[in-house]
Amino acid sequence: MLRGLSTVNIFADDVAAARDWYTGILGVPTYFAREMAGELAYAEFRLGDHQHELGIVDRRFAPTGTGDTPGGAVIYWHVDDVAAAVDRFVAAGATVHEKITERGPGFVTASILDPFGNILGVMYNQHYLDILAARTGN
Repeated sequence: MLRGLSTVNIFADDVAAARDWYTGILGVPTYFAREMAGELAYAEFRLGDHQHELGIVDRRFAPTGTGDTPGGAVIYWHVDDVAAAVDRFVAAGATVHEKITERGPGFVTASILDPFGNILGVMYNQHYLDILAARTGN
């Protein structure tokens, strides 16, 4: 059964450029990288309270049938301030994909398109905070 996120992969034609962009926006360096034929083919970050992994994969290794346009599932990353997160991404060159939307008390979502064509969701999620507090005793 599903137990939690292990790795979320996004795709880019230029993994080095995507790594640099995400390093700047996230404020953390990658912890793992793999080169093939002298070019960066994979870069991975560990993020947040549970050190979930965000991997950037060279688009040539995308699964068959994966298009080069945004689509599919939207993965939402918890943030404490959705508007501030969206503003930060947009200031760095992303565009708004889905505007900020309140889904109910304690649940606010939005998504952006990164400069590499990937959808990235951000969400204030009270459930996430409740679970974290229960596990950490805060």
